[in-house]
Order: sequence, then C-alpha cells, then structure tokens
Amino acid sequence: MNRVLPILISILAVLWLAYSCLFIVDQRSFAIVFTFQSVKEVIKEPGLHAKWPYPIDQVTFIDRRIHTIDQVEPDRYITAEKKNLLVDLFVKWQVIDPTQYYVSVRNDTQLAQSRLTQIIRAALNEEFTKRTVREVIADQREDVMRDVREKVGAEVGALGISIIDVRLKRVDLLPEISERVYQRMEAERNRVANQLRSVGAAEQEQIKADADRQSEVILADAYEKSQAIKGDGDAHASQIYAEAYSRDPQFYAFYKSLEAYRASFKSRNDLVVVDPSSEFFKFMKNPDTTAQPKR
Repeated sequence: MNRVLPILISILAVLWLAYSCLFIVDQRSFAIVFTFQSVKEVIKEPGLHAKWPYPIDQVTFIDRRIHTIDQVEPDRYITAEKKNLLVDLFVKWQVIDPTQYYVSVRNDTQLAQSRLTQIIRAALNEEFTKRTVREVIADQREDVMRDVREKVGAEVGALGISIIDVRLKRVDLLPEISERVYQRMEAERNRVANQLRSVGAAEQEQIKADADRQSEVILADAYEKSQAIKGDGDAHASQIYAEAYSRDPQFYAFYKSLEAYRASFKSRNDLVVVDPSSEFFKFMKNPDTTAQPKR
C-alpha cells in the first residue's frame, strides 16, 4: 500500500501536467496563448500544441468560421428623393486577425455583430442618400452593395474582421408610399399604352390608305385591260357580223329581228306600242321574205 500511493500520486501529477501543458486546436478555431495576460502566441494551424501550465499560460479559442448577420426586422433609410425605404439585409463576416479581434471585442461575437451592424447601417444610409428609389431598387443595386462592402471592409479591419458579402434581401417602400407609387406607375403605363395605341392607329390608317391606293391602281389596270380585251372582242364580233351580212343580208336581217323580238318580249307582261305596218313586224307578217343563203 505504501508503494502504490506514490505511484498513484506520480500518475496523477503526470496527467495534471499533461492536461495543463497540452491543448488541441481544431480547424474551426484560432488559439491565442497568453503569458501573464500578455499575448505570447497566436496559433492558426490545427493540431496538438504545448504551453506552460496555469497560471503561467492561458489559452483562448476564437471561432474562425463564417458568421452571418440576418436581420429579423427591416431598417428604415431615406433616399435622395426624401422617401423612406424598408431594407432587409444579411452580412457574411469572418475573423482574420485573432489578436486584434480579441483586443477590440474581447472575443464577444454578439458585441462584434452589434458594432458591425452599426457600421453597415451608416454605410448604407450614406449610399441611399445619394440615390433615388429606382436606382436603389433596380438600376444600381449591385453598385450599392459593392460600395458598402468596400467602405465597411475598410472600417472593420480595425476589429480584426473581414467582410465576405453584403446583400440586400428586400427593399420596399412604406405601405402608404407604395400605394402612391403604384398609382403613378399605373398612370405612366396607361400613358405609354395610349401613346402606342395612337401610333398603331396612325400606322393602321397609313397602311389602309396605301392598300386603298394599290387597290385603285390594280382595279384601274384591270379595267384598262378588260376594256382592251372587250374592244378586241367587239372588233372581232363586228368582223364576224360583217362577214355574215356580206354572205346573206336577208338572213342577217332576219336573225337580228329575232334578237330584237327576244329582247322585247322577255315576259308576258311586256307591252310594245308600235305601228303594225312598221318594219319591226316585217318578218312576222311574211317570214318567206328571207332568202336562201348564198352558196
């Protein structure tokens, strides 16, 4: 028993010494080794490391992972037009200088995020006051985020922090302002629509007038061609009539009289007042007056 106790005490002493002098740094953390409250060493590589036992050396671990600030409630900003905007944003940041970070915020993540949020709000307010609502929402949104990242990055370097990204999740007008903006947008869209309708109506009239002109030209050309064809037909018919008349004048006169009878008595109600002894009834009175065709 007397021998076991010294051995046990020795083992405990070795264990205590190992526990006090050895520590592990994983890939998610930085380690700052303090000697009597002064920074002795900053360890950035993961692995097993040694130090003097407490109270000579003390170790503080600092989270090196990427942190996110995601606002729950939107902040209010004023644009160059003196209009209020509600803005939601999120920020990605990371510790790059463990010593400076510890000196600035005493390794307090909440304090670091609070100070970082104040700096970002000031930078956003400065950028918004230089731009209109349209520029902030659409035209220059990427420019706003880039300028904010540059300004904030320069200021938070004193905290040992690096800004990885700043994003505007939502940019909205106040409800009472939004309604007036929507009304103006609707009026503007109606004005553009009416302008387009006017331009379309003018183009329609121009197209219609051009079509009417082309139609008149086509009809005139067709009429001219039809009259020429009709003239040729009439000339040919007159030639045929002349040849028929020259061959047998009596038969030709008889044929023409039949055509006249047919035209005059198309209906039973047709009435003709003519002297019965006139030439009109010559072939009705004496059909034999027609001569035989000449051979």
